[in-house]
Amino acid sequence: MEDKNESTQVSFTIFILKETAAHEHRVAASPETVKKYTSLGAKVLIEKGAGTAASFTDKAFKEAGADISENRDEALAQADIVLCVQGTAEIAGHMKKGAILIGLLSPYDNKDLIQKAQDQGVTAISMEIVPRVTRAQAMDVLSSQANLAGYKAVLDAAEHYPKAFPMMMTAAGTVPSAKVFVMGAGVAGLQAIATAKRLGAIVSATDVRPAAKEQVQSLGGSFVAVEDEEFKEAETAGGYAKEMSEEYKKKQAALIEETIAKQDIVITTALIPGRPAPKLVSEAMVKSMKPGSVIVDLAAPNGGNCELTKADKTVQKHGVTIIGHSNTASRLAESASALYAKNLYNLVELITDKETKDISIDWEDEIIKGVALTKDGQIIHPQFGGAKETQDKDAA
Repeated sequence: MEDKNESTQVSFTIFILKETAAHEHRVAASPETVKKYTSLGAKVLIEKGAGTAASFTDKAFKEAGADISENRDEALAQADIVLCVQGTAEIAGHMKKGAILIGLLSPYDNKDLIQKAQDQGVTAISMEIVPRVTRAQAMDVLSSQANLAGYKAVLDAAEHYPKAFPMMMTAAGTVPSAKVFVMGAGVAGLQAIATAKRLGAIVSATDVRPAAKEQVQSLGGSFVAVEDEEFKEAETAGGYAKEMSEEYKKKQAALIEETIAKQDIVITTALIPGRPAPKLVSEAMVKSMKPGSVIVDLAAPNGGNCELTKADKTVQKHGVTIIGHSNTASRLAESASALYAKNLYNLVELITDKETKDISIDWEDEIIKGVALTKDGQIIHPQFGGAKETQDKDAA
């Protein structure tokens, strides 16, 4: 096995970091993707213990063809590509000029990272902003992670809900089905609907995007929304939810208030890229819920959809349990890492020439234009400070 690895032409080095952020248990590679990287012509370095929290051992990575690094700064300085889950300015600051940083870089909030990548001459590629085009579906990190988060949200609710989810008819009496209301029918919300239905709950959902109605109903849920003219135009060309007017919000809030009072479990998933999470569940709505009810707020890291949510805490208010984990996908670390690692591999494969087995970026590719923040000491993404004319000049 060693001879086989040694005979493979190595054209560039990939370094996979051990994550240091609180509540982060994921890793940016799996043994499966390590094997694929070596076949692309890469030498793979993994920081010691990087996969432990995700059940990927150093031994498994070594058997897949990686070398284990115990010197983080040294590995960062020599790597051509650095893969991470949560990117930081500190990481970019230790990378060599011309190297590529790929991960969840939080471009809307992490201006220091973008600036450091610019100063360091590092190409920063942010996986949160992969364009929603067919070619990029296999790189869609937000979808792969949100899918798991939606599933886990229902399990979290079931853990704290003091009753059973399905209807149970017994000689001792009947246990009624739990009523679950999902707010936001994106990837996480749809998975939450499907999971709650599998557990036997009666499920309803709401979303400001008209296309969500059919999706909710296809999973067996009922759709709740004020379906006026504004509602019919409440979706961007990219498939994201638009910010709604104050008038619409008031009408929708009245309908939601009426609906929430009848629910046992509420799961909120509403997020708008680059903005604080919209407040959808007021304290008055929480008070209207039955004692023992549960709210799972997947928007907790962005401030929460519920007024009473506390990030990274499970609290009880007015007899209702409110769950606010800030990194729900990470709580399914092995599955989340495996999917995330594949998303990253598909992006790296896109920027690798299969014939020369070296890095080769097509700066005219619509996917690259969508995800690249910096290049050659300049910010090139117009949404984050790059000038359109500068981007065109560089591409030429």
